[in-house]
Amino acid sequence: MTTRLYEHADFLRHEVPKGHPEHPDRLRALALALEHPNFARLERAEAPRASEDAVLMAHTEEYLQHIMRSMPEEESDIRRVAEDTYGSAGTLQAALRAVGGAIAAVDDVFAGTADNAFVASRPPGHHAGRARTAGFCLFNNAAIAAAHARAAHGAERIAIVDWDVHHGDGTQEIVWNDPDTLFASIHEAPLYPFSGRVEETGIAGNVVNVPLSAGSSGDQFREAFRDRILRALRNFSPDIVIVSAGFDAHHRDRAGHLNLTGEDFDWATGRLMEIAEDSAGNRVVSLLEGGYDLEGLAESAGLHISRLIRG
Repeated sequence: MTTRLYEHADFLRHEVPKGHPEHPDRLRALALALEHPNFARLERAEAPRASEDAVLMAHTEEYLQHIMRSMPEEESDIRRVAEDTYGSAGTLQAALRAVGGAIAAVDDVFAGTADNAFVASRPPGHHAGRARTAGFCLFNNAAIAAAHARAAHGAERIAIVDWDVHHGDGTQEIVWNDPDTLFASIHEAPLYPFSGRVEETGIAGNVVNVPLSAGSSGDQFREAFRDRILRALRNFSPDIVIVSAGFDAHHRDRAGHLNLTGEDFDWATGRLMEIAEDSAGNRVVSLLEGGYDLEGLAESAGLHISRLIRG
């Protein structure tokens, strides 16, 4: 398999207040893990900066302008954008590169220049609604990637799989009325953002929510993933699989209360790759979401990327 990694120094310029969990050291820890010889086959590329128009594939013009106006200009200034979300002088550039990396990764897998891709970006995106900032997120990278896959490459059936410990409420909102986009989320409940109930199914059954109770084990995660997520994906037969790859369900991570290990993410990655092989020409695009314990993030994301490379 050919796996492309998108990264950029600008992702480190998105500054947050001291003590905030979504800090630049997350990417530094992952970068250190990826120095291991096991990742020598990774094709590395700089995430391009998306145009502002690209953001409008999932967000309103008014929302984009609000975000742009909310960003401070002084390097030392950190400004609250929403209750738990902050912006600094480097934030807009980082957020646009996160979008740009997601779009470039979609282009790669449809052009055949890569079988799959991982975008090591921040800020994350899956809590951002069409006109709403939340949960450390500004622009919904997964929803934009899905819209781009359809607009630029004619993808007819797009699957977004979200295994962050928190429900991807922003993504669900954006794709709710699109029967040709499947959003499948496995997450802890009850937990922020207190959505993602089984009864939330989208306009045409295109939303599949799999809530797990606090304390759930890797075995319970795998059983639910196999029975609900994989079954829905096989029935849907997607043209591309986009992963909202949060790693805060790791047992070390205090953002939630699940007990997953890196091996569980490795297993789930392999299962998604089997789906992609069957119906999507191996096309998998993975986008970093949460994961706030540095050791847990490095282990889990490292095994996830290693599986993408090995196939």
